[in-house]
Amino acid sequence: MSNQAPPGHLRWARLSRADVPAWTALTNLIEEADGTGESYQEADLAEELEEHGFTPETDSWAVWDGEDLIAYGQNRVSANLDAEGSVRCSADGGVHPHWRRRGIGGELFRRQEERIAAHAAQLHPGTPAHIRVHGGLEGSDRRGFFAARGYQIVRYFQLLTRPLPGEALDVPVPPGYRFIRPAAHHEGPLLEAHHRAFADHWGSVAPTAEAWAERWRARSNRFEVSTLATDAAGTILCYVIAAEWVPGELYINLVATVPEARGRGLAAAALADTLRLAIADGRWHTVELDVDAANPTGATRLYERLGFRPRVTWATMRRDLPV
Repeated sequence: MSNQAPPGHLRWARLSRADVPAWTALTNLIEEADGTGESYQEADLAEELEEHGFTPETDSWAVWDGEDLIAYGQNRVSANLDAEGSVRCSADGGVHPHWRRRGIGGELFRRQEERIAAHAAQLHPGTPAHIRVHGGLEGSDRRGFFAARGYQIVRYFQLLTRPLPGEALDVPVPPGYRFIRPAAHHEGPLLEAHHRAFADHWGSVAPTAEAWAERWRARSNRFEVSTLATDAAGTILCYVIAAEWVPGELYINLVATVPEARGRGLAAAALADTLRLAIADGRWHTVELDVDAANPTGATRLYERLGFRPRVTWATMRRDLPV
């Protein structure tokens, strides 16, 4: 981490709709340089500017060298507390690889941390809070930058990938369940199932109704190849929600089973159902998902049985804020 002051001629501003093309290009350049495997489309980042609870005028930063966007920052503070009773805050952003080690990242993140501390105290007075960041890959600039600022690794995640069509899917379908596509009337019931399914997942924070509605209506959703597993009464027990961030690449946003239905093979069957639909559709050549390497439900083993293989391993890092 550089302790020098950033170049004085740079212009510090906020992200806006007009910046989306430059923001998208910079984000994808940073992710490619850092090897994270992530990629974004302009429409997806435009949606982020409209997220409930996110105010670009106070919670975003854009650093310009003339007409070139060379760094950005983006903060979020959760409306609900996590299972530990802590406010989960996230700070995203990055610096163009050619502009690193000039003090820009340090100044940018100083501003982000200062704003997060004030915002968390405003929303949840007197409540413990912490900042979570994407710690990148081992040996990356990102990992070293955050470690120098006192962030510690708290979890590892893996990006898994599977070619389509890939190897044959030999997954038994448990009897007595229905496998259907999400429809408009499932929005509320799926949120209830999501609350129960993720209650014991590390670091999970229950989404607000507003945040869930935005996720439900996201441009990237591909409900035509997503799967809900229900019992005979129509109660959602397991779900697989698919999305498309990059043309030709299907991404699994969510896979989960409510606690009382685990151990029945529903997740494997539901994911296999989604994969079969994607193969039959023919629009995608690969499918990816991120998984908690220490997931208590044994998800990593499930995905490997379905032909997924690790592509990269990245870390989540955390620093607690003083109360």
